[in-house]
Amino acid sequence: MNFIDLRSDTVTQPTPEMREAMAKATVGDDVYGEDPSVNALQEMAAEMLGKEAGLFVPSGTMGNLASILAHCNRGDEIILGDLAHTFLYEAGGIAALGGIHPHTIPNQPNGTLDPDDIQAAIRSDDAHLPITKLITLENTHNRCGGAALTLEYSQFIGELAREQGLILHLDGARIFNAAAVLDVSPAELVAPVDSVTFCLSKGLCAPVGSVICGEAEFIRKAHRMRKQLGGGMRQAGILAAAGIVALETIVPRMAEDHHRAQALASGLTALSGVILDPGTPQSNMVYLTLAEEIIWDAPEVAQRLKEKGILVGVVGDRRFRLVTHYWIDDVAVSQAVAAFQDVL
Repeated sequence: MNFIDLRSDTVTQPTPEMREAMAKATVGDDVYGEDPSVNALQEMAAEMLGKEAGLFVPSGTMGNLASILAHCNRGDEIILGDLAHTFLYEAGGIAALGGIHPHTIPNQPNGTLDPDDIQAAIRSDDAHLPITKLITLENTHNRCGGAALTLEYSQFIGELAREQGLILHLDGARIFNAAAVLDVSPAELVAPVDSVTFCLSKGLCAPVGSVICGEAEFIRKAHRMRKQLGGGMRQAGILAAAGIVALETIVPRMAEDHHRAQALASGLTALSGVILDPGTPQSNMVYLTLAEEIIWDAPEVAQRLKEKGILVGVVGDRRFRLVTHYWIDDVAVSQAVAAFQDVL
């Protein structure tokens, strides 16, 4: 059975153009800095995000971890949201591997951190306390419905960080989704941050990898962290080639995924027993809950949908996340809505 896979945009497979580019990629030893395809990807990514340099890493988790390790010393403290991917889903790496103390504050429903909460979390200069070093934001924000943090908000937090002598890192796994939603350039959106990580293997369809971007000196430190974490790869240009195609061909059409998420939400909201989160979708994610009259829980509904060829993400006892991406077309959206209607 050919499934319509709405579980995540991480399930995306390389496009035919990517596969061709990978097969023909010019490669070298990237640990020596000699892989031309990796170098080209890093330069392209840095230029697109308006930063001095870039670094190709195997995953977004490693990208965030290497960035934070490059910025912070053992015993330093970082401020981040209680729903942040780095806090919830990265295996406690900053603490386990970096000795870095996470200070969580509440994420607001729109994915932001309240500036007053940030101010209150900043430690005073006291030998009894950890040293506040860094603020981490996430854009788009996964657990907050795929919300896009606005340019104005990012600029405000960037200014707050500078005033307090703090570093600002962005988990921009889906930063190109955010830029498309807000209709601003990615470079403008990340200008206030000192470093940013974005994923090639989510909505951009590449099979593997993320890129860290920032100032050249920071990237030099992050490169060392990548090596310590086991992320030094050799002929990685085979992977980087797909990333180059992603930046060239997938980024310009990101808004299509958002339009299809809107169509999916519109179809589902007409169904009895489906409660959509207010404002969903904010980008390419549709969050919904089963009403009380539905006798089955989310895992049971997901299994029944699977039998009809539809895969959905279960994120709670009665709650789903559906994610649109390159491989979800208009027909897939219609079939998914029809399957929900049949099951419910």
